[in-house]
Amino acid sequence: MERVPEASARRTGPHAGDPAARAVPEAGRPSLRAPLLAGAAVGAATLLVALRDPHARGSYGFCPLLELTGLACPLCGGLRATHDLAHLDLVGAWSANALWTVTAPVVVLLWLVWLVSAARGRPVKGLTSTAGWVTLGVALAFFVARNLPWLQPYLTPWT
Repeated sequence: MERVPEASARRTGPHAGDPAARAVPEAGRPSLRAPLLAGAAVGAATLLVALRDPHARGSYGFCPLLELTGLACPLCGGLRATHDLAHLDLVGAWSANALWTVTAPVVVLLWLVWLVSAARGRPVKGLTSTAGWVTLGVALAFFVARNLPWLQPYLTPWT
């Protein structure tokens, strides 16, 4: 009778022979793949926006909501704000999109928490759902506020 190695004996069930099942990190070994890939993708996109100036009208396309309705969505001015933040122009970033100027450092901080948690092998639980609802609420409030006539001079990117 042939003896089955311990590692193979634990892999039973419908995905026992699946190569993807073997790609799962061993217990106790942290997987940094997801936070590092996310960081690399955002870093590359930020570098692109930093090098190609979005202040020229139409350089990255247009906002369909703004073109069709004249309403500024919460993202309007976000590329210009990212460009200005990459060049450490806080005043320019604030005038392009105040919400993104405040949110970008928070996103970087949350990414660092994710990276450190992944390195320690402790996934962050419960943050995704709460952050999603808070983000949606803040974005809706900003959408309404930046389209109110008396706040437009302060919150819209084209004034």
